[in-house]
Amino acid sequence: MLKNYFVVTLRNIFKNSVYSFINITGLAIGIVCSLLIILWVEDEVSYDHFIPKSERLYQVWVNAQFSGEINSWNSVPLPTYEAMKTRNSNIVNSAVSDWGGEHLLKWEETRVTKTAYYVSEEFLEMFGFSLSSGSAETVLDDPYSIVLTASTAKALFNDDDPINKVVRFNDQYDLKVTGVLEDLPENSSFEFDFLVTWKLNALKEWIQNNNDNWGNYSFQVYVELNNPENELEVEQAIVHLLQENGEEDMKPEFFLHPMHRWRLHSTFENGQESGGRNDFIRLFTIIAIFILVIACINFMNLATARSERRAKEVGIRKSIGSNRYELILQFLGESLFIATVSFIVALLVAQLVLPAYNDLVDKQLSIPYASLSFWLFSIGIILFTGLVSGSYPAFYLSSFQPVKVLKGKVTTGRQVSTPRKVLVTLQFGFAILLIIGTIVIFRQIQLVKSRDLGYDQENLISIFTNDELDKNYYTLKDELEQSGAVLSVTRSNGAITTINSNNFVGWPGKPEDLRVIFTTVATEYDYARTMGIEVLMGRDFSREFKSDTAAIIINKAALDLMDLDEPIGTELDLWGGKRTLIGVVDNVLMGSPNEAIKPLFMIMNPDWINVISVRLKKTNDLNATLAQVEGIFEKHNPAYPFEYTFADEAFQKKFTTVEMTSKLATLFASLAIVITGLGLFGLASFTAEQRTKEIGIRKVLGASISSLVGLVSKEFSLLVIISFAISGPISWWLLDQYLDRYSIRTAIDWWVFPLTGGVALLFALIIVSNQAFRAAKANPAESLRSE
Repeated sequence: MLKNYFVVTLRNIFKNSVYSFINITGLAIGIVCSLLIILWVEDEVSYDHFIPKSERLYQVWVNAQFSGEINSWNSVPLPTYEAMKTRNSNIVNSAVSDWGGEHLLKWEETRVTKTAYYVSEEFLEMFGFSLSSGSAETVLDDPYSIVLTASTAKALFNDDDPINKVVRFNDQYDLKVTGVLEDLPENSSFEFDFLVTWKLNALKEWIQNNNDNWGNYSFQVYVELNNPENELEVEQAIVHLLQENGEEDMKPEFFLHPMHRWRLHSTFENGQESGGRNDFIRLFTIIAIFILVIACINFMNLATARSERRAKEVGIRKSIGSNRYELILQFLGESLFIATVSFIVALLVAQLVLPAYNDLVDKQLSIPYASLSFWLFSIGIILFTGLVSGSYPAFYLSSFQPVKVLKGKVTTGRQVSTPRKVLVTLQFGFAILLIIGTIVIFRQIQLVKSRDLGYDQENLISIFTNDELDKNYYTLKDELEQSGAVLSVTRSNGAITTINSNNFVGWPGKPEDLRVIFTTVATEYDYARTMGIEVLMGRDFSREFKSDTAAIIINKAALDLMDLDEPIGTELDLWGGKRTLIGVVDNVLMGSPNEAIKPLFMIMNPDWINVISVRLKKTNDLNATLAQVEGIFEKHNPAYPFEYTFADEAFQKKFTTVEMTSKLATLFASLAIVITGLGLFGLASFTAEQRTKEIGIRKVLGASISSLVGLVSKEFSLLVIISFAISGPISWWLLDQYLDRYSIRTAIDWWVFPLTGGVALLFALIIVSNQAFRAAKANPAESLRSE
């Protein structure tokens, strides 16, 4: 019997090759989309799962009240590290780290610049990164030890054994290689090329000054619990630790953020988890389901539309003894066979497009053929698509009465067409929702990309500084500005595209209960000039005024907040001292382009500085200008390679995730439309074929081709209009909820909806009208020959 079912299935596939092609292509595209999305989703949710103790590891975060809400961040005071060890018996261990930035490593004549983390000796024991050489318990014991990743070791020593070799660090310290880590997986929250001991970092005066300082939130502290079930008890034990140590102004409280939630749930709003990358996971999971459902609807519609052709087959099978159960099994088997073929095709296509897809999502995804879970998932996809798409046709076709169908009295009217119309409406509704969402997301991206930055990005580069550059800074600055290639030079505590510090400021008339955080820029002379920031009042820091070391500059947002009548010369309170306000600058977009610009102040503080910014002159030969600047840097900093970042490139990186989201949404929306179009093509062609005699009669009676085309197209046009009427309001509500997370958000303009509805209707009309036109052009003598 199974052999007979298989033969009948193949016969039907080849006999109805056009509809089989539409079904298999539609399902294959749907499965490809779902497969690619699931690969991306699986990679995202797998972040940090390779860490052996990930379920027991947490980062210490802070909730603090200011600016009228609860704010959350993951930097804590340095004393937190030691305090955690004895605060609660459920805390097994604690570790501290600090992102060290880019540093120079040198061995013999080989020089490389790599990313470092300063970490305490507990770090490797807690996080369990795989070591190919060395022991996690001892590799960080010596202050002058260094642990390299395998790729960094390869870059320095090629194939030589790196253990016990001495590396020159920042042209300042000689560090012995005590361990080699396997390269971190792509799905790791940590990104570093080598580890340096916290004991070496502790030699810095800045670290020593913060060992007992509970007011400087600049360090990352992690804890390991004996059991994740004790998380709430530990949080209750540590929650008031900051206030117990004198930090009462903001009512700060500690809380624990589990490692398995770092990647997807690290966005907080008013002290609660809100949004984050998990929203993208939900979005694309829903899109995957939508696309798969659209593909299944194609199958269901075409199968029920062709029911009249298979009615006699059902009647004959029932008349010779087949029961309904066997017929259902046969039809479900056919749909499962088509789903299996579609999955095989989808797998081949997915493998072919995977390199391009990896470029789009900036990952190194691969299809895990060796994974049992992948094949279980594959079977699940086949069963889902096969059973969902084949269930309704199977139950409907198997319900035919043999006496009626063999007499040619099978009914294929409203009872068949109504469910089919509902499915087409649903299909177009999904497609319209995806199109509207894609348009709105694109407009949101364009809105934030077109915001006034408040500074000039063109020909602005930043270079990380070091001890040698700090020592020679003023000589370097003068030589660069006199070279003819550079307009201006300054230095600060970060590139203009980043915010590295936030602090509180007091001003005359400030309400006692008002706490507002200010973006803080520690800088030097000529900051506004170099960045191209407009000075609205007063002046920039200048070498002409020695008193500027005790001065302060604010932005327009800060001035609006302070509401000062005569701002220039006003004394502001900062860290228990007074600063004279000498200037007001225009608002500068340094943080997230999706957020409003925050109040900002600038001070001169050489101790915080780590970046030199250079404004290049406009030129037609940028490479020659950069070569000239490189020569001057190498003259004053010969040990380090000249490495720089353009401000416009750094700014564009802020849009990496959202632009990827937009591109993926556009891609999958387009594919959803293609699948919908395939199904509509098959359904329209079958409808036209089914109404051939009706069209022939009408044509004989004088109906024009245009009226016949309109007759066939009217039904499908009505379905598209209904689907638009349903999906339009739903898409507006969903997108309004989505955009609410952004303080800078685009309007959902009314024209988006009629435009999308019009495009969908035109798309449907082109497909349907083409089939209707072919039927209307046919010779009625051919279609009416048998009458």
